[in-house]
Amino acid sequence: MEKIIIKTQEEINVMRQGGKILAMVLKELSLAAKPGVSTVELNELAEDLIAKNNALPAFKNYRPSSSDSPFPTTLCTSVNREVVHAPALPARLLREGDVLCLDLGLKYPAGENGFFVDAALTVGVGKITPEAKRLIETTRQALEVGINQVKPGNAIRDIAEAVQARVEEAGFSVVRDLVGHGVGKYVHEPPRIPNFWDGDESPVELKEGMTICIEPMVCAGSAAVQTKRDGWTVETVDCKLAAHFEHTIAVTKDGHEILTKL
Repeated sequence: MEKIIIKTQEEINVMRQGGKILAMVLKELSLAAKPGVSTVELNELAEDLIAKNNALPAFKNYRPSSSDSPFPTTLCTSVNREVVHAPALPARLLREGDVLCLDLGLKYPAGENGFFVDAALTVGVGKITPEAKRLIETTRQALEVGINQVKPGNAIRDIAEAVQARVEEAGFSVVRDLVGHGVGKYVHEPPRIPNFWDGDESPVELKEGMTICIEPMVCAGSAAVQTKRDGWTVETVDCKLAAHFEHTIAVTKDGHEILTKL
């Protein structure tokens, strides 16, 4: 397993500042997500707010590997059956009843000494169905119960089992092809933070100074997903709705701190 990067209190202080900025930007985006608004307009709002706060987008031009094409936008805007990673370009108009995931990361402060934070939330556009509301609320609760397991001495398994239990007791399914991750000096760091437990993961104990992203990705139907032709957008195979929530969490001496709390 790759080495987990433990952060100092000074580094976590910087991430806390970045987390406050990210939370503010996501709140503004959620308020702006209305019928008739385009995904490009939301992307431009995110870029403007990030720049005004001496930060840099984490996702724009991001390459998982040197052979991959760069991600084209600052904001991920995944709609309805799309689970994650949908670029804001080309522009799409939001419609009444859409379920929209806003996924955003930033580096603060801008420059070599910056640290990354990452967060996401799912909102209804206008009036949505009761089932869509239940899916969104279940996913939010799954993130909450996962976060509640974060404390020194507990393990990543405790997070995964708590998330999975909350999702499945509501009759929904957890995406297994994608997981949470460490964050801080890089957008993605060890360890993996799955939202399910099947015994295949190496045991990882939570320790003070770890900074992780917990991000339940929940499907109304089957957990099976596929990547669209754009090479980025992950969507449900059965065309049913999906939802996604995420926070950046620091493991503290006595428990945890949500660095991207809205």
